[in-house]
Amino acid sequence: MLARTVENMYWLARYVERAENMARMISATTNVLLDLPGASAHRWAPMIAITGSEAEFERRGLDADERSVVQFLIADPGNPGSIVASLRAARENARTLREVIPAAVWEQLNHFYHEVNDEVAVGLPQRNRFNLLKRIVVNSQALTGAFDGTASRNDAWAFLLLGRNLERADMTSRILDVRSAELKRASAAEEDPYELIQWMSVLKSLSGYQMYRLARRTRVARADVLDFLLRDGQFPRSCAFCLREMTHVLGELPRADEVLNSLVAAAQFIAGADLAAVDQPALQRLLDELQLHIKAVHEGIAATYFPSAPSVAT
Repeated sequence: MLARTVENMYWLARYVERAENMARMISATTNVLLDLPGASAHRWAPMIAITGSEAEFERRGLDADERSVVQFLIADPGNPGSIVASLRAARENARTLREVIPAAVWEQLNHFYHEVNDEVAVGLPQRNRFNLLKRIVVNSQALTGAFDGTASRNDAWAFLLLGRNLERADMTSRILDVRSAELKRASAAEEDPYELIQWMSVLKSLSGYQMYRLARRTRVARADVLDFLLRDGQFPRSCAFCLREMTHVLGELPRADEVLNSLVAAAQFIAGADLAAVDQPALQRLLDELQLHIKAVHEGIAATYFPSAPSVAT
């Protein structure tokens, strides 16, 4: 299969996953700020940091209040990380893959894209936001299900899985990195009910709260949340799970040795971390290093399998 084809499939998966993750995160943040006292503008600023779009946000001269941040992350077509921009890029990648992907998938994605663009302005205010974000998540999951149920398990499918799982691992590490930076050390976390709410919000940002309670059968606590989201072998958005899925896929592809070495290094790094003992500065360093490992995996995939010419990706 052409390198351009598998690259576009990889980015199609990443953009759809990015839009879904963004919708989950904004919904969870809106919810948690309803429960926290003094939900002032600075509480929205970390949302920009999670997406890595601080430079663009600052260049616009925007204030980090709820209205500006929500507009920027959902509806701003000039922000490459916004939901509408991610869906636009996913649709453009899918358009080049019309002969490869099932027709039903293209039709569903095309309808999804137009539905969000038609309704996004009405859905930005808080009173309508939850419905809009829920539909984005549901449509993203339906699209994932359509792929899973109708696409042939060929090279295009392999790169769909690589893109999906790398995007999930990246977002999980980003959310933990930025959200944990807002919290106090572990010794204070158990005494502060608002820190408990924020750790619950971290789980809910990844739709992991119910599965955390099922797996751990204990109350929400810092070390347990970190272990669950970084190392749980059954939760599909944990970093370890995503890296393992990518390892399985790459094991079936040629010329994968270098990327597999990067994946092994990332998995061993996560497995060897003492999450129960790590303090906040050390946790920040750990998560920063994890993101470098994830970046190395992406760069290895790109260098091994993708053409050098620019593609439909940002």
